[in-house]
Amino acid sequence: MKAVRLHEHGGPEVLRVEEAPDPDLSSDGVLIEVRAASVNHLDLFVRRGIPGISLPRIPGADAAGVVREVGTDVGGLETGQRVTINPGVSCGRCEFCAGGHGSQCLTYRIFGEHMDGSHAELIAVPSHNVLPIPDDFDFESAAAAPLVFLTAWSMLITKGRLRPGEDVLILGAGAGVGTAAIQIAKLAGCRVWAAAGSDEKLQRARLLGADELIHYGDVEFDRIVRDRTSKRGVDVVVDYVGADTWARSLRSVRRGGRILTCGATTGPSPPTDLRHVFFRQLQIIGSTMGSPKDFRDVMQQVFRGRLKPIIDRVLPLNEARRAHELIESRRVFGKIVLTP
Repeated sequence: MKAVRLHEHGGPEVLRVEEAPDPDLSSDGVLIEVRAASVNHLDLFVRRGIPGISLPRIPGADAAGVVREVGTDVGGLETGQRVTINPGVSCGRCEFCAGGHGSQCLTYRIFGEHMDGSHAELIAVPSHNVLPIPDDFDFESAAAAPLVFLTAWSMLITKGRLRPGEDVLILGAGAGVGTAAIQIAKLAGCRVWAAAGSDEKLQRARLLGADELIHYGDVEFDRIVRDRTSKRGVDVVVDYVGADTWARSLRSVRRGGRILTCGATTGPSPPTDLRHVFFRQLQIIGSTMGSPKDFRDVMQQVFRGRLKPIIDRVLPLNEARRAHELIESRRVFGKIVLTP
């Protein structure tokens, strides 16, 4: 099969489109012909180098396509069926899985990071990771949704427990998780504050439902938040930007408010004034992906049209390098999708 593979870590130039062995199919697995696969920031981190990753590696956590073959122990799925996948694999047996917290599983793995992913013509996945998609739902949208909507849903709804009427500040509003978070927060009945680095991204965020816009490229966004809220601050801050924004996020949230984080695109070691945390009684809630229930819940909303995957552009698989370059240059609103 044709696939994007990494043989070494580095810049976008290390991505190779080449022939790779077809994936092996286990007795409880499903072999999928990939019709669309989206690119996430995770793929950039894998390419640059995350400790513990073995090479060569096929990146890509999201995929949608058609079932080519099912394992001998698989029921309820058949060849030719249109499907998408849950990007994370848990054991289903440990105490965390038993408690409904699959992404806290001791053996939790993500496609494209801990095992070969979806930037290829074929991918083999456990059958419990497969979700059928409606006949009228396009492959590109089905591939653009899973990782970012699962991440945002679990972070905001399951762990963050958003309540109607709350003020929610979303940093990096033009990224995949950001565009998902805006829609989920609006669906929950919140007032959404969107922060991004360009006027174009902010106007597109408004079209998704953002109520307040902040251009944080040349302003101190925490002061703007406090000015507009009479020094109260917002109820919730979503910050997966990391080092560049963390200190201001602490100053943007109200007393007793929540800061939700699922990543650190600008670095994992920001300065933290603990006085802001304990004196103002802040809750800092970390979140990675989500449970199988979260996945099915949010994808149901996507399939019903209540949440919409935002696709910046669709590129052929052999332009994976260009996709990485565009994301790194921050010239993307939403997701880039690759088609084999």
